[in-house]
Amino acid sequence: MRSGPHLPSDHRSDLPALVALTMAGVLWGGSIVFQKLALGSFSAVETSVLRGLGALAVLIPLWWWQEGGRVRIGREDWGIFVLLGLGVLGNHLLTLFGLRYIGAAAAGVIIGASPAITAFLSSLILADVPFRAVVGGCALSFAGVALVSGVGGDSPAGSHPVLGGALVLLGLVSWALYSIGGRRVMEKHSPLLVNWTTLLISILPQILLLPTDQKLFAAGGGTVPTSGWLALGYLILLATALGQQAWLYGVKGIGPSRAGVFINLIPVSALLLSALILGESIGPKEVAGMVLILAGVWIVNRQSARVQPT
Repeated sequence: MRSGPHLPSDHRSDLPALVALTMAGVLWGGSIVFQKLALGSFSAVETSVLRGLGALAVLIPLWWWQEGGRVRIGREDWGIFVLLGLGVLGNHLLTLFGLRYIGAAAAGVIIGASPAITAFLSSLILADVPFRAVVGGCALSFAGVALVSGVGGDSPAGSHPVLGGALVLLGLVSWALYSIGGRRVMEKHSPLLVNWTTLLISILPQILLLPTDQKLFAAGGGTVPTSGWLALGYLILLATALGQQAWLYGVKGIGPSRAGVFINLIPVSALLLSALILGESIGPKEVAGMVLILAGVWIVNRQSARVQPT
């Protein structure tokens, strides 16, 4: 009796990783929308601190259960961990402050340039890929960012889209530096340990900033609508805890090179969810910008694969 068609064994074994990476990309696209929604009830610093503390309440017990609660960070590594924590701080705060001035749809499209920015800085800092191999694709992606940010034309949703786009872009630079700096650290320590320790380091200076940027603490928790608490819960449980672990699981399953393409789901998810949840309009400029950004990312990945050894 003939059996029906089936996937090759290697494709079947990849399926859970592919599902996990798809989930991470969609959840991270949604996080842009829910950060924008949370800013209606919380200040930028409050959102970042509460999100981080909530995620730590999930990640630390998970790390304790999986790794036995042993922290063995050498003295020579602590300086790198502090710098990585500052990278997380910059990414979280700059993105949130940027979302004050630009629409979630436009911000989500800009975040789609993250792989190109990481490749650009990595070629300059680590020289792992020749600069000439990535400069063309990066220029195309940056043109898409400029278009979406309203440079030289009508502005997208937001009170100051150029300022908001610049802050979101600087947030991506912080994340790119975090990704580059974390490579060597994660050769010695688990991603889960690096994740929660750098997140904790990023929260400590933000607590000192709370008196300068208050909304919840000034007005009281009773003023926060249900939608605000739901947005914060999404950022803690889905975007940070589940999304991060789904990404790590997927990268472990198929490798970082193949996993990188799933970052492209973020702008698509952000565009769709911003229209459905926030009612933001998606115009030709956002679509054209997304096409430019994703085309640039594709060129960067293709050129990087050509020059790197197999």
